Amino acid sequence: MFVTDLVSKTIVVATLSHRPPVRLLGGLLRLTELRNPGAAFSIGASSAVLTVVFSLIAVGVIIAILRTSRRLRSVPWAVTLGLLLGGAAGNLGDRIFRSPGPFRGYVVDWIQLPHWPVFNVADSCIVCGGILAVLLAARGVPLEGNRPVAGSPPDSDAPAGGQLGGTPVRDRSGQHPAGDGGR
Repeated sequence: MFVTDLVSKTIVVATLSHRPPVRLLGGLLRLTELRNPGAAFSIGASSAVLTVVFSLIAVGVIIAILRTSRRLRSVPWAVTLGLLLGGAAGNLGDRIFRSPGPFRGYVVDWIQLPHWPVFNVADSCIVCGGILAVLLAARGVPLEGNRPVAGSPPDSDAPAGGQLGGTPVRDRSGQHPAGDGGR
């Protein structure tokens, strides 16, 4: 997602700068270049201090995602954290490398829908990742992958009936767990 965001912003800056918006789909979608010094929906756009704060928050989010990813074993969570990581890194890249200077740069926004603020691919990734995170957390999906359902035996690969591959399972004393000697 980071690469998609970077490439799209590069194309937008090269083709849409100093040009009127491009109307698509009968005006439902407009492509326009907007430099946003603030956060989503231009929050804090008038404060250079907040731009630095948003940059530091993005760095914190990226570090948290990278640390969390070490114990990640769930594909849905991997997609979710990948979207969040790509979005945070995309907008942070703008803040670091675009004018007016490091950690003060403006984020390039370029997608506009009716009655909605202008946004970019990174913003979309952050929003979609955030929605997925809420849904996964609400459903109780763990980062570590699937876990046994409450009340099920810890080793769900073992067949029912205390047998493994046709051989009776015995406890450490050699006795069948049911106490009948495995008969």
